[in-house]
Amino acid sequence: PEAAPGPGMAEAGEAAVLAWMDQALDVAKEALEKGEVPVGCLLVYNGEVIGRGRNEVNETKNATRHAEMVAIDQVLEWCKQHKRDYREVFPQLVLYVTVEPCIMCAAALRLMSILSCCGSVLSISSDDMVDSGDPFEQCSSGYRAEEAVELLKAFYRQENPNAPKSKVRKKDRRQ
Repeated sequence: PEAAPGPGMAEAGEAAVLAWMDQALDVAKEALEKGEVPVGCLLVYNGEVIGRGRNEVNETKNATRHAEMVAIDQVLEWCKQHKRDYREVFPQLVLYVTVEPCIMCAAALRLMSILSCCGSVLSISSDDMVDSGDPFEQCSSGYRAEEAVELLKAFYRQENPNAPKSKVRKKDRRQ
């Protein structure tokens, strides 16, 4: 969907949350097709996606290009283009992500004061994280979790062409 009612998840309703999560899964599938860890992220502002990210670590050779960081950069660019103060926009965003953010992304999201989050696998909402902003107002997990886990399994079943070659030497057993 292009729009969901209300700024937060509570206002959006179950069907809208599932629809947003379906879109996040589509983004995760794009990541998998590109040889990336399949994580998809949407940042929604007043029912509009203004940040959309997938992992780009292998593609860019930059370990910080996680889905959430890509989406945050898009929101910052959106704010610049629309002459909006990001400090006013971020607290009204709803995050939809297919896998719990890593510590780097979780800290960045909390520092940006995002309103609420909705994810598949785990919840990061109430954990105490030193100097990382307040916990999210609302956070729900478990949406489309099976699909998200299956994408991760598919990634880890395949060979990663970007992985470094093993330097382990095998002993000569001919003695």
